[in-house]
Amino acid sequence: MMSFSSYLIYVAILMIIPLWAQSKVKSTYRKYSKVPTSSMMTGAQVARKILDDHGLYEVPVEETGGVLSDHYDPRQKVVRLSSNNFHGQSMASSAVAAHEVGHALQDQESYAFLKFRSTIVPVANIGSRLGIYLIIAGMIFSSLHQLMLVGIIFMSAAVLFQLVTLPVEFDASSRAMTQLVSTGIIRNDEERETKKVLSAAAMTYVAAALVAVAELARFIMIYASSRD
Repeated sequence: MMSFSSYLIYVAILMIIPLWAQSKVKSTYRKYSKVPTSSMMTGAQVARKILDDHGLYEVPVEETGGVLSDHYDPRQKVVRLSSNNFHGQSMASSAVAAHEVGHALQDQESYAFLKFRSTIVPVANIGSRLGIYLIIAGMIFSSLHQLMLVGIIFMSAAVLFQLVTLPVEFDASSRAMTQLVSTGIIRNDEERETKKVLSAAAMTYVAAALVAVAELARFIMIYASSRD
């Protein structure tokens, strides 16, 4: 079992870090959504230009509802931008749009981590939904103790998805910065602020991965101690 100090560390990872990451990305986005780029291009125009420069004329750029709901859908081959970023002419809008197009470029090149992540999506979805219930059932009912191990295996698939997401997101951000600078959408003196937006967003994925690993490690320790 965990010591009290270890449990406090676990709680910090599980609760404080994700809250900090969410707060960081929201405050950074809010700040730089008020700072226009020198090119004054909207997020939709930024996305369209980068896509066209890479021959992805058939990939549409669509407006979607919500806040920071921006994403690239690899199944339908479409970049979707939230209204603020679709119409916005800010550094934040340009950074987010370029990042999502970065995923389209990964798809175009059959980027290994993106392909692998797409492959494990069905198993990861099952693991994230059923894993915790199987673990709890195994903890409560001694006759069903092995269900805990099965749940841990299912949860491992969901954790693997979170870990594979990290290189996918970091690579998309790297591609975004390269494209924003090389196309002249932002000037060299605007790089620092744009990187802050992308770095803040990346922290949410790092936080999610830390939480997933911490949860899995805790259940593995509980299962191991129950066998002793």
